[in-house]
Amino acid sequence: MSHRFKSLKTYRYFSIPAEKKIKNLLIAMHGYGQLAEYFIRKFNSCSENYTVLAPEGPHRFYKNGYSGRVGASWMTKESREDDIEDNLNWLSEWLIVHLKENTYEKIVLLGFSQGGATAARWYYSQPHLFSHFILWASVFPPDIEKPNTTSGQSYFLVGDKDEFLTSEILEKELLIYQKLGFKTMLFEGNHDIDPKTLNNLLNSF
Repeated sequence: MSHRFKSLKTYRYFSIPAEKKIKNLLIAMHGYGQLAEYFIRKFNSCSENYTVLAPEGPHRFYKNGYSGRVGASWMTKESREDDIEDNLNWLSEWLIVHLKENTYEKIVLLGFSQGGATAARWYYSQPHLFSHFILWASVFPPDIEKPNTTSGQSYFLVGDKDEFLTSEILEKELLIYQKLGFKTMLFEGNHDIDPKTLNNLLNSF
């Protein structure tokens, strides 16, 4: 017999303050097996015009055996619905608390790989919180039905050499996102954040 019990949990995030006047915010959500502490370093070049916040998936684990390197995950197939609800609740509460002390002209939400699914659920649950939405090398979560994507506001980016996607699957993914109203961008690279491509996109907002 399965049971549920709710309690408080401590969540972790990392930040890079903007070098200039703080007017824009970029929230970057990492992929499977990554830690926010290291993932956020991929966004150092964005800090001229953006404050960067990187929340960390609540499920940490040893990547090899019982010791050594640690990674984090947003969820698994076990108790999936509970994890989805918990993630939406704590992320929204965290951002609302942050916005009580900070004001931004633009808030951009970016989800990479596994983090993209959680980012998408968050975005479509409260789209008014964000000015732009970026999914990077991520599969769109099938539990979101008929999303209302604003033209010119949502983007899907993926590398032409992404090791997790064959050319056939890549072509299908691009078509799926285009039908959902995303502007799709294919860059030269693998399954990773490409700083030059990212900065070009952010500077276009």
